Amino acid sequence: MAYGQHQSFYLRDRWLNKAIKHLLDDNRFFYDKEAFEKIGLGKNMVQSLRYWVVATKAVEEKFNEQRKKVYLLTDFGEVLYKYDKFIQFNDSAAIIHYHLSHEKEPSTAWYWFFNVINETIISKDDLVEMFIQWVDANEEKKISERSLKRDIDCLIKLYTAGQNTDDPEEVIQSPINKLKLLQESKGIVFKRTPTVENIGLSSLMYILLEYRKNSSIETLSVDEITYNTGLWGKIFNLNKSTVVDALEQLSNHPKYPLSFTRTNNLDTVRIPNVDPIDFLEFEYKRKVEKLS
Repeated sequence: MAYGQHQSFYLRDRWLNKAIKHLLDDNRFFYDKEAFEKIGLGKNMVQSLRYWVVATKAVEEKFNEQRKKVYLLTDFGEVLYKYDKFIQFNDSAAIIHYHLSHEKEPSTAWYWFFNVINETIISKDDLVEMFIQWVDANEEKKISERSLKRDIDCLIKLYTAGQNTDDPEEVIQSPINKLKLLQESKGIVFKRTPTVENIGLSSLMYILLEYRKNSSIETLSVDEITYNTGLWGKIFNLNKSTVVDALEQLSNHPKYPLSFTRTNNLDTVRIPNVDPIDFLEFEYKRKVEKLS
């Protein structure tokens, strides 16, 4: 598992666009000694950005023929940069959040917060203590408590920066603040439940298509979508009725409808056989056409 790689900087608006723009010109941009001047960020922020582009799955880290690390756009990164480089669609924000939170690496704190703990109201101090205890129980080596605290601090800021207008350091919002998944007030953290519209139907279908592709499973139950790790209920704090509402809407998709059968208390969802990136590009073309 991985901790503290963000250098205590949460992902800022337009950071992904800046990084992708430079990486398209130089896939070893992060190793350029003048990178921080070219991109207009501090040296530690550039290190943080290197973590964020990979954690959000906009970019993947590989080795070239000379066995040197390079950073290449993923299929998701290409769609994002082509259709929504400034992350104006809530669907993009929701997919980025999903990429951060649905598996243990490289954003272990996000995975833990959205999939492992069930508390929806908790003090920040208790949250840090619970995370330390969980890491101690699941890691063979000792992890710095300071690093784990920084993870929790960064996680909270990623979703809440801008809520406290009295703090000038937190006016700069992150691209996923718009999801309104968390709220912090006087040291208390609240998991909030967004509406289906606020998440976006396109992102919800993308998540199911990803699950189908990665697990080779064509069908899921409503309970699985609501309660399984890495799926809707866990990562978006959605209840069963909201999940059902979204599934009913997705069963009416004009090109890629899912099959939603409700009989004898066995609510079964059959996920269409389409590549998640193909689906996303179809959806984003439609969104851009509506805006033009």
